[in-house]
Amino acid sequence: MKLRSLAAVLMPALLLAAATGCGSDSGEQGKNAQGLDQVTLTLNWYPYGEHAPFYFGKKQGIFEKHGIDLTIQAGQGSQKTIQATAAGQTDFGWADTPALLGGVSQGLKVKSLGVFLQTTASSVQFFSDKNINSPADLKGKTIASTAGDALSRTFPAFLKANGMDVSDVTLQNTDGAGKMAAVISGQTDALLGFATDQGPTMQEKAGKQVSYLKFAEHGLSFYSNGLLANEDTISNKKDLVTRMVAATSEAWTAAAGNAAGAVDAMEGASQQLPSKKVLTEQFNATLQLLHTDATKGQAPGVNAEEDWNKTIAIFAEAGVITKAESPATYWDASFAPKG
Repeated sequence: MKLRSLAAVLMPALLLAAATGCGSDSGEQGKNAQGLDQVTLTLNWYPYGEHAPFYFGKKQGIFEKHGIDLTIQAGQGSQKTIQATAAGQTDFGWADTPALLGGVSQGLKVKSLGVFLQTTASSVQFFSDKNINSPADLKGKTIASTAGDALSRTFPAFLKANGMDVSDVTLQNTDGAGKMAAVISGQTDALLGFATDQGPTMQEKAGKQVSYLKFAEHGLSFYSNGLLANEDTISNKKDLVTRMVAATSEAWTAAAGNAAGAVDAMEGASQQLPSKKVLTEQFNATLQLLHTDATKGQAPGVNAEEDWNKTIAIFAEAGVITKAESPATYWDASFAPKG
């Protein structure tokens, strides 16, 4: 992104940050009447099943136990969440690692505090009656995608890993909200999205079975969503960051042990909230993504440097970042949760 364009995107966020005080580098944090730190978390998208642990952690008093009065805000895509976090519009963000890598490479002063979804849910999604059973079956198909996002920029690497080229398919550019409508209406054969997000919703809306070609099952696995903060917050509010990471990890552990309760905790989270059935499918699918072989048995949010290196290499090759830096450029390992 050119600097002029980046400034245009970030200026409203900077103005809002000045008004709210979020992300201040003073080391001070607003407190509620009970003396808890008032903390904002901006999600990667409107609430869906993946986000259940945050609502469950809040309902169960986990964040409160760690001295945090948590406000959860809907996002409008990982890229915007990362920009808002960098600008100080929100204390913490929940966003996709490829978008974080891209943001850091463009000069945004943000870092991951730990990736929680350590196997990507990236996938090609389609109705099962399309008889798409392997990547080779995508030849000649039209696929809804959002130009410039991490999914569309990684898709060529997925095709290459399966002996194909981007010229073998037709990509139809649409915004994130329009991809499901394109598939349901028959304008496209498939879409690029997360298997933990669009698929269950599309299946319920259309009353038709949805199938997936998951990147991770076809030669391309990498880090997905995690917690992040800007560098001022990390430097000047270390105690708050430590408590937020610990509370988030504890909330994910608790939610994994009570999936039904976690889904119930999302009631009223958003007017766009999917049905309980869809939320349950989304969350159960999300729980399969928490660890790699290198982090099995560790607390949610504990990362391995080897997994970071693998992810960085994939996105350097895909052109999402111009240069592969060390993991420490993108990730602060000092806040790793214990237990």
